[in-house]
Amino acid sequence: MVVETENLTKMYGAKTGCEEICLSVGEGQIFGFLGPNGAGKSTLIKMLVGLLFPTSGSARLLGRPLGDLGARSKIGFLPENFRYQQWLTGRELLKLHASLYRMDGPESERRIPEVLELVGLQGQADRRAGGYSKGMQQRIGLALAILPNPDLIFLDEPASALDPIGRREVREIMLNLRRSGKTVFLNSHLLSEVEMICDEVAIINRGRIVAGGRLAELLACSVEVVMEIGGISPEILDRLSTLGRVLAVDGPRVRLALESRDKIPATARAIVETGGLLYRLEPRQNSLEDLFMDLVQKEGSAC
Repeated sequence: MVVETENLTKMYGAKTGCEEICLSVGEGQIFGFLGPNGAGKSTLIKMLVGLLFPTSGSARLLGRPLGDLGARSKIGFLPENFRYQQWLTGRELLKLHASLYRMDGPESERRIPEVLELVGLQGQADRRAGGYSKGMQQRIGLALAILPNPDLIFLDEPASALDPIGRREVREIMLNLRRSGKTVFLNSHLLSEVEMICDEVAIINRGRIVAGGRLAELLACSVEVVMEIGGISPEILDRLSTLGRVLAVDGPRVRLALESRDKIPATARAIVETGGLLYRLEPRQNSLEDLFMDLVQKEGSAC
């Protein structure tokens, strides 16, 4: 595993940053890390990249203990809020960071044009960073994160300042990184983007992981059904509430959230047994946003 944590915990005095986090992230995948504001996402990432020390628990990155310098040299990181030297050009920023990464001259001369092209800044490399738009600043930050060709890249909201075209380009960059065998640990509020590219996700709320696993399997675990019921009554709604969560009732139309597709036959049977007439039952696969909202609202939002 590229990232492994076991009961990783960070306390700020009596306040919990994140608690007993257990994660496993395999090589060559895009891993989505999701949660509302204040849920503990940034705390965990900062511990993994060495900016915070955990209170308890353990972690391994690239097979080495947390804080190992050999592992840290193979990690790239784009924080959510960053500011670089505004008086330097994009190319000068890359040269500065190449020296901080201890890249030799020939390697940095080869790599800098590559990453500029990869993030779409090859025509803006000699402009000062202070004159960059928000989207361009995000791109140069991404370029700096992947400059040393790391094996593991932590990206904290990499598309937050980008327009739809820019988000698509960043998405393609992440997919290219995965194709080349890199592992991307992605923190993003853009759930539709996560759903398009992530292999696995974990959802954190109030400092604890509330769901995790392969995205396809998580979305298959819950389903929403839209029904049209004749003769609807309080008894029918009470019976349906024992099978799932009634989301909405609009005349004869009812939306019901079920834990799995296996409960659909029992739902139809319950309506008939309580005197209802079932004219329509349409299953709808939940999206990542549906799953996220359901879990966060169920646990209580940390916003």
